[in-house]
Amino acid sequence: MSKETEFTVFCMESYKVYKSLSGKQVSDLFRQYDVFDYIREFYDVLHTTSYQYINRDIDIYLKSRNAVMPV
Repeated sequence: MSKETEFTVFCMESYKVYKSLSGKQVSDLFRQYDVFDYIREFYDVLHTTSYQYINRDIDIYLKSRNAVMPV
């Protein structure tokens, strides 16, 4: 598994706990709003930050895309 893939899984797991979502909910959310592409594009910067920063950054990204959060 590549470092980028491992990091993407880390981001998903971290965001899942942060938002109390299921793995499927996070996967669907990331797919629908292109979060996977965002993480891949900004891997060089994001992987040097804390999980708290990453979670907040994903929140900001999702808000900019007018994401509807799962309930």
